[in-house]
Amino acid sequence: MKRQFTDQVVWITGAGSGLGQALAIELARRGARVALSGRRVERLEQVAKQVEAAGGRALVVPCDVTDEEAVQATIAKVVAELGGIDVAIANAGMSVVGSIEKLSLSEWHQQFGVNLFGLVSSVKHSLPELRKTRGRLVLMGSIVSFLAGKRAGAYCASKFAVRAIGLTLSQELHGTGVSCTTICPGFVESEINRVDNSGRYHASRRDLRPKRLMWTADKAARVMVDAIAKRKREFVFTGHGKIGAFLGQHFPGLVSFALGRVGALK
Repeated sequence: MKRQFTDQVVWITGAGSGLGQALAIELARRGARVALSGRRVERLEQVAKQVEAAGGRALVVPCDVTDEEAVQATIAKVVAELGGIDVAIANAGMSVVGSIEKLSLSEWHQQFGVNLFGLVSSVKHSLPELRKTRGRLVLMGSIVSFLAGKRAGAYCASKFAVRAIGLTLSQELHGTGVSCTTICPGFVESEINRVDNSGRYHASRRDLRPKRLMWTADKAARVMVDAIAKRKREFVFTGHGKIGAFLGQHFPGLVSFALGRVGALK
């Protein structure tokens, strides 16, 4: 087992499920002490037990990333309890679904409040600590930052913005010792499609994404942690994710035509 993160402190938002949960466990296996943030305390406590079973130390710090004061208080607690922050992973996110014409402005505010402004707040307030440790900043993007699909415009727009922020931070942080890795996954197991446009979780909702293309969260976490360890600027993964990103960049007209015929991207 690789131990690149021995005794390093990792703060993860959206750590109660999906990629955040899998990243926490994988990083614990590689020696990290993990601070877990999210809104659902009971989920965070379950993940904390899994982190400790994997050999790591866990600190549960509930936080709603849309509340800037809560983000600041969370970071202060992580530093006080664990001694600093070596890796900050802005993973919290949700997906608003609906056509541009029909989505309300409140739904747009919900989408950008979590995926963009929550991410920016996490970045802004963790960077002073990361500068002290010459640490790693990680932004959770998506392959939809390279292409867009029907009824996913709000989500795609938020992830386009995340990728732009990642590209900008890579320039602004050059020479500081702090790296910024923007991760753009394809289809990975998560609860994102079980959360409605208001941010409420529904356990009974079906995940309509194609199962045959789906990576498990554990498998995804392994390759993501490798990319974080190598301080990659941008990391696109799953085979279909790489193909989608390539086509979105080089053949946008073809992608638009194809997705227009087959339906929504998500």
